[in-house]
Amino acid sequence: MTGVCGCCGALRPRYKRLVDNIFPEDPEDGLVKANMEKLTFYALSAPEKLDRIGAYLSERLSRDVARHRYGYVCIAMEALDQLLMACHCQSINLFVESFLKMVRKLLEADKPNLQILGTNSFVKFANIEEDTPSYHRSYDFFVSRFSEMCHSSYEDPDIRIKIRMAGIKGLQGVVRKTVNDELQANIWDPQHMDKIVPSLLFNLQQGEGTERYSRSPSPLQATEKEKESPAELTERCFRELLGRAAYGNIKNAIKPVLMHLDNHSLWEGKTFAVRCFKIIMYSIQSQHSHLVIQQLLGHLDANSKNSATVRAGIVEVLSEAAVIAASGSVGPTVLEVFNTLLRQLRLSVDYELTGSYDSCVNIGSKIIKEHEERQLQEAVIKTIGSFANTLPTYQRSEVMLFIMGKIPVPGVHPSLGSANSGFEGSRMIQVMLLKSLLQVTTGFQTTNMLTALPSSFLDPLLSFTLMEDAEIRLLVLEILVSLIDRHDNCPKFSTISIISDISVLKLKVDKCSRQDNLFMKKHSQQLYRHIYLACKEENSGRPHFETLYTLLALISMELANEEVVVDLIRLALAMQDLALNNEDSLPVYNRCAVHALSAAYLNLICQLTTVPAFCQHVHEVIEMRQKETPYLLPEDVFVEKPRIPKLLDKLEGEVLFLQSKITEVLGGSGYNTDRLATPYIPQLTDEDRLSKRKSIGETISLQVEVESRNSPEKEERTPAEEITFETLKKAIVDSVGMEEQERERRRQVVEKFQKAPFEEIAAHCGARATLLQSKLNQIFEITIRPPPSPSGTISAGYGQTQTRSVPVYEMKFPDLCVY
Repeated sequence: MTGVCGCCGALRPRYKRLVDNIFPEDPEDGLVKANMEKLTFYALSAPEKLDRIGAYLSERLSRDVARHRYGYVCIAMEALDQLLMACHCQSINLFVESFLKMVRKLLEADKPNLQILGTNSFVKFANIEEDTPSYHRSYDFFVSRFSEMCHSSYEDPDIRIKIRMAGIKGLQGVVRKTVNDELQANIWDPQHMDKIVPSLLFNLQQGEGTERYSRSPSPLQATEKEKESPAELTERCFRELLGRAAYGNIKNAIKPVLMHLDNHSLWEGKTFAVRCFKIIMYSIQSQHSHLVIQQLLGHLDANSKNSATVRAGIVEVLSEAAVIAASGSVGPTVLEVFNTLLRQLRLSVDYELTGSYDSCVNIGSKIIKEHEERQLQEAVIKTIGSFANTLPTYQRSEVMLFIMGKIPVPGVHPSLGSANSGFEGSRMIQVMLLKSLLQVTTGFQTTNMLTALPSSFLDPLLSFTLMEDAEIRLLVLEILVSLIDRHDNCPKFSTISIISDISVLKLKVDKCSRQDNLFMKKHSQQLYRHIYLACKEENSGRPHFETLYTLLALISMELANEEVVVDLIRLALAMQDLALNNEDSLPVYNRCAVHALSAAYLNLICQLTTVPAFCQHVHEVIEMRQKETPYLLPEDVFVEKPRIPKLLDKLEGEVLFLQSKITEVLGGSGYNTDRLATPYIPQLTDEDRLSKRKSIGETISLQVEVESRNSPEKEERTPAEEITFETLKKAIVDSVGMEEQERERRRQVVEKFQKAPFEEIAAHCGARATLLQSKLNQIFEITIRPPPSPSGTISAGYGQTQTRSVPVYEMKFPDLCVY
């Protein structure tokens, strides 16, 4: 019998004998290394036998698993690993099939140790670069099984952690094996990503309380203990997955993240959602950043009718992502980003005012919480600022124009805002959009303000300083301050005070550039006018006057040449006269505030001009006020409890700044005395139709003054025409009659040309030609013999004038006629 067995054993194929020899009698002795070397040498010498070696090892492993001989199972897997590492030839594909079949067998087992053993072998296999691709290999089972292991709920916590970590490593191995192989099933397909990404996020979330908060672009060197953490391992795996994502795969990788955060209500906590997207933004290639931003924007739109806390969470994530995206690209559709955010802002205002997510309140509709909507609005405004800070100057200018175009103006854009929210909705949207604009302008610095701030932006912005709403006016003033402050001088003028020596402020003053001079030449009169009119508002408070002071100070330092300085001094004196004459019946506080504002500014600008006599006059007036009328200085007015009298007596004498005195002292230093001696009078234009406007109806009762643009400050005004309801009614009734008369006249003309004889029509046209020729002759005669010119009018006395003839070359034409 022994001979027969020996004969049968000798007849067995050599590869089977070599495989059998690697297994010891006692599995605890481990792999027989000498015999393993023989098997490896045989496999390298005869690579065509690899598939048979793999099949036989697989057969033995299956039998050992069924018989619970786990020692031999470990030896078989170790042998397979060594063969895989050693054999890189074209025949390895068939061997891999046997190998994966054995790994699958281990992963299907109930024993955690076998699952971990199979995973470890798969990870080693994943790190092998194969010489030839495989056309038919499938990893669907491994994706599903490793994902399931990531969610393990094994009773023993230590074993549970090991199983989860094995699952994470397995997914990492699948990604490494398939991501660069075009012949493999695409791992970026939704069917795979929808399993891989949630599994990673689940483990990332489990360790959030104990894990460090990831802020760096890549994990730092971790200690051994941290490397054993599932969350730390997950983060590395997640980063690797995202880092390998190409342009077309970003969407499939991000969509499961959004769905996971939705399904588990993780937007509301914000912390985990922000952490996830920080990892994403730091891991993907920088040029793909805008794709993530676009998906977040789309998700925000999709959740438009979700709770405010969810929308606020998405917006918060957007804000954090925008900061990181600044190093790469926010994308080609910059305005789309702001359009989405502004749309969300408007929706939030509508929700807050109507109390419903739908146009009509339905039974069972969600309850709107006002404070949550307010928090969302603040988050959106903050996010708009975050995005704006990532943009270059030219794009930021476009965004400013874009937002300005969205601000509803009653009577001009009455359709903006929800029909249910009414006027209050328009007002709230105005406030929110101006706050957004303020965020965009913060830190805005440009060398050429003329191109960065065109009339199409400044004109509508300045018009809002005439609105009755105090909050809107303050926001506009803050925006102007933010735009003009290019050297961070603004904090030094946060409070109004009389500064005896401005050198302590360490102001940064640059010489006014040519572009700045052009900007002021075009827009200075608008700025002065709106500053002056802002002082006339009854509901202006301490913040308004402090911001006006800051604005005046910044204009003096950023945009001032000699002509601007003269105009600013005239403006300050005009503000003093405004408070002194009190034609608008301002409250006592406002009058004292305007006096204090004028004093503080003149004290500042006199030191900037460095004219000793001017400084002396200003300091003398301030000292006199400190003794006799301290309530005309900022130290008594701009405090928590203003120390002002109940009534303001007529002021005169040495407590007032004198235009004649200032003209005299500045004229001696080379300043334009004619301009200094002329009191500043603001030019009133059609823009005043916005003044004190609350609604469209109130735009009817206005006073419109049309003045000549030639020397508006010197010429006497014509009385304004008052337009009332009665005059409009009469105009409408009269216009109906006029239209009927016009129609009748046209009918007669048409009939005449249709029926009248040719001679009559020719005579009519000839008469009109003769009339035209006579008018032309009169014009030519005037050109040859100039009549008395308006420029030649001389005042002979009160109410009397005499004229003299002036040649054409001496005539003074209005500015509108001169090119």
